[in-house]
Amino acid sequence: MRFDRAVPILRVFDQAKADEFYLDYLGFRTDWEHRFEADFPRYAQISRSDCLLHLSEHHGDGTPGSAVFLPMHGIAEFHAEISARDYRFARPGLEEAPWGRTVDITDPFGNQLRFCEPPAQNGGGS
Repeated sequence: MRFDRAVPILRVFDQAKADEFYLDYLGFRTDWEHRFEADFPRYAQISRSDCLLHLSEHHGDGTPGSAVFLPMHGIAEFHAEISARDYRFARPGLEEAPWGRTVDITDPFGNQLRFCEPPAQNGGGS
C-alpha cells in the first residue's frame, strides 16, 4: 500500500484575484481547469515545482480561512523573489521557527499558506 501526496483544495471566489495572487505573485502556473459549462464555477490545478494546489469556486469545496503547510527548499530565494514583485496586498516576512524558516501569506480569500524550509540536519545544507 502506498499513499501519494495530498493536494489541498482551496476555496476562491474570483478568478482574476486568484490568478493575480497565485500566478503573478507566487509564481505558480495553471496546469488545467474545468467548468461544467462556460459560466459555471471554475476548478483548477496550479503548480510550482512539486507543489500542487487545487483552486475551486464551487460552494462546498474547501472552507475559506483554511491553512496549508507547504514544505519547500530555497525559501530565502522564494522570499526574495516575491518581495521583488509589485503586489500591494502582501509583504510577508521570512521568519525563524523551531520547525524551520517560514514565509506565511494569506491569499485574497482568507486561506493561509505556510511555506516552510526545514532546518538543516546534521550540519548538512538544504
